[in-house]
Amino acid sequence: MPDSSGTEVPAEGGADPITGLDLHDVTGKRSASEILFSMATTRSYRGWRAYLLAIGAVLACFALRAVLELFGHFYYLPLVPAVVITAMLARRAPTALAIALSIAGNVMLVSRESLADTLVNAGLFVVVGWLVAEICWAQRRMHRRSMELTRTLAGRNAVLDTVLATVPVVILGREGQIRRLTPAAASLFGIDSFETADRSFGELVHGFDLQRLDGKASNGPLEAPTGHWIGRRPDGRPLILSLQMGVMPMASEEDYAAVCITDLTEAEMATERARDLDIQLNRVWRLNSLGEMAATLAHELNQPLSAATTYMQASQRDIERAGLIGQSAARTLDLAKGQVLRAGSIIRRMRDMLVTGTRRLESERISSMIEDLGPAFALIARDRGVEIRTDVDDSDDIVRAERIQFQQAVINLVRNAAEAVADQAQSVVVIRGQSLDGGGYRLTVEDSGPGIPGDDIEAVFRPMTTTKSSGMGLGLSVTRTIVESHGGALSVGRSDLGGAAFSIELPQETEEA
Repeated sequence: MPDSSGTEVPAEGGADPITGLDLHDVTGKRSASEILFSMATTRSYRGWRAYLLAIGAVLACFALRAVLELFGHFYYLPLVPAVVITAMLARRAPTALAIALSIAGNVMLVSRESLADTLVNAGLFVVVGWLVAEICWAQRRMHRRSMELTRTLAGRNAVLDTVLATVPVVILGREGQIRRLTPAAASLFGIDSFETADRSFGELVHGFDLQRLDGKASNGPLEAPTGHWIGRRPDGRPLILSLQMGVMPMASEEDYAAVCITDLTEAEMATERARDLDIQLNRVWRLNSLGEMAATLAHELNQPLSAATTYMQASQRDIERAGLIGQSAARTLDLAKGQVLRAGSIIRRMRDMLVTGTRRLESERISSMIEDLGPAFALIARDRGVEIRTDVDDSDDIVRAERIQFQQAVINLVRNAAEAVADQAQSVVVIRGQSLDGGGYRLTVEDSGPGIPGDDIEAVFRPMTTTKSSGMGLGLSVTRTIVESHGGALSVGRSDLGGAAFSIELPQETEEA
């Protein structure tokens, strides 16, 4: 940045991140005025030192005048530097002293024709000297301001350098060709910044056409033709991107717009994984619900099927007494009895396969399983409009569990809690986990809903018991079955938040296990 005298002031911070020019003084040479201005901005004489400076400057100038007298007659002109030096390095009072000493010394050393001539020359020196001093003080203020602006510019350049080093930004020309791109953008696309010069940005981002976008979205987010912008890398890996463009205020033919790029690939992949996990959990949930239903049907149908078999056996004995006439009917009745027994066997096998089948219990950490459910919790919170918090202690949280089955049980409790608080003023669901002193681990799902009446606490675990108009009454029953198959217990109580608190207690893994 130039100072008031037109001299370029070197900046602190090296090369300008936009122009690429070196802001340092490469020559290392400075004029006398620059040195004086530098001294004036870095050192200011005050008190007795300022007056001593004025006296010393005046004496030095008188010495210079004595030397110059060998070549001619000089009066006040050699004394002007004393005023300049004092004004640049001190304030008004020392400068006035320098002017007064210069006049006094000149009056004593130079004889004048008249008193009027002496007063006129002294008055002219006072006016000229004070005017020069004012100019020097103005120069000092301007130089200080220039140095402050230079430091501010250097700090902003450093911030801009840091931002451009971490944010993918591409500078485009008016035709959509790449002028420059930051190292972060080059790393994102996996290319060399020098190889992309004058290439179309549409070669890196599918469907990008600056001519088509110009005038529709000159500043702000750019809407992609199909949901998200898709980037291309040399290795073939696609990139899901979000673009924001800003047209430069003083747009030229070379640099027209800046495009800021946000990589959404990891976020989209995480969302997709959350959807897959939710689909998988729902699939397991449906299978467990079907198993619980089969178990209930097997229990309820067992008695009528047993009774029907007994009646058929009695009928067979009666028909056998009829002799040859009843043999045909006996064979038919025997076939019917076999089908009834087969129906009972089918129901029992389905129950065993879907509910009480063998599970592979492995060493799992409660905190890890709950952490994996974070995206699923986020989807439930978004769909139901509730706040879901987790506070799980990760010390001594190793248990034996079947990961998907356990996660499915937790998801069911959280989903029930979210549905219970959906209409509340304060919709909060809290998942707490802590190890027990006597061994074991407790995971509690609490909500701020209306809670469960005391008479209905145990009834909520019964199959086919529900308060929902569209519910089947199998959710909590299946959840309890899953927990008990892990060797644990599921209980319900009152939460400090005002709603229900469902607690899962599992035994910790031991060497014997």
